[in-house]
Amino acid sequence: MKRNFKAILSWAIIIVIAYAAIFYLQWYGYINPFVMTTLVLIGINIMLASGLNLIIGFSGQFSLGHAGFMAIGSYSTAVVLLGMPTYLGLVLGLLLGIVLSGLVALLVGIPTLRLKGDYLAIATLGISEIIRVLIVNMDSITQGPSGLFGIPNLVTWPIVFVATVIVVVFLSNFINSASGRATLSIREDEIAAEAMGVNTTKYKVMAFVIGVCTASLAGGLYASYLQTIMPGDFSFMKSVDILIIVVFGGLGSLTGTVISATVLGIINMYLQSVGDLRMIIYSLALIIIMIFRPSGLLGTKELSLKRLFRKRERSDSQ
Repeated sequence: MKRNFKAILSWAIIIVIAYAAIFYLQWYGYINPFVMTTLVLIGINIMLASGLNLIIGFSGQFSLGHAGFMAIGSYSTAVVLLGMPTYLGLVLGLLLGIVLSGLVALLVGIPTLRLKGDYLAIATLGISEIIRVLIVNMDSITQGPSGLFGIPNLVTWPIVFVATVIVVVFLSNFINSASGRATLSIREDEIAAEAMGVNTTKYKVMAFVIGVCTASLAGGLYASYLQTIMPGDFSFMKSVDILIIVVFGGLGSLTGTVISATVLGIINMYLQSVGDLRMIIYSLALIIIMIFRPSGLLGTKELSLKRLFRKRERSDSQ
């Protein structure tokens, strides 16, 4: 109990210090609006990639439909905010997107999550494209291919920071819970898990629903911060971008996802000045990492303060 309290307190201190450092740098003009936008997008990518990592890295299901559920969150929040440009409208829009994404995930997850491997990837990609095509054809609500403009800018860096922390803490607690351990057992060996009495369909659907709800939340914050969204923002390539962050950090590592999203976000920021050459350099960096670290930066490892305290206590006792 004492070790748990020390770990929680230490993480809380680290989070407060990180926020205070960024606030200080922004207050004194060391962080310009471009850098601040990069930090916001890093936070949004952490939420997106953490949810996808829960689906792919922890439950072992290969999904390529994350961009579609991000689109549901973005458009739900945008439509509500355009009619109610207040913080209450923002909260209602985010909740609407989460509920709609959860319902869609539940409806399509039960039949599709019985598939495996490439078949599941194709099915989830199809779902994402169906969502995008529906958005394009719902002219009266979404303005079709032209997208929505002038969305009230109510999302700020502190809101994204707090939302990112909540998402990562929630996913970490879920993974370390009884449901999370059942989900991990499915990833390791689904047949053995089923033989031990684990309801594999239930836990796969649960992980899928939680993962897409985090994507919806991130999409809603994205829409309000950038103030403009179009169906093209949520194409297949967006799902691939999120997948790259997950693979780069390590399948089955939330810590790796946070580090990966941060590193790739900073690399993208510094390569903006080289134009089209940016994507070539970016791709080469990813290829080099995958050659020398095929399991990603951290693999399945996590940064655990509790483990560090345990090792310290052992060394002190010897």
